[in-house]
Amino acid sequence: MGIRFIGGESNVSKFILGIFLPGLLVILFTRVTYNHIVGLILTVALIAASVSKGYTDSWWLIVVDAASLTVGFWYSNQMMNKAKKKA
Repeated sequence: MGIRFIGGESNVSKFILGIFLPGLLVILFTRVTYNHIVGLILTVALIAASVSKGYTDSWWLIVVDAASLTVGFWYSNQMMNKAKKKA
């Protein structure tokens, strides 16, 4: 069972990016907009555009993206609560 290449990109690299990128995008958009809900919505919109264009081609990748979104949203929520306590 080797690494399959789809569209010039391996499934392993899609999996690794799926683990980290959505969560980091939620955190980035939260830092830019100062709102964790808006950060989540912007990231979900980007992932939905990716799915509609066909870059996300399997259910397991969607599940990994959703898990990363959840962790990123949790962390950005914690970050916003700490910022509110300081202010």
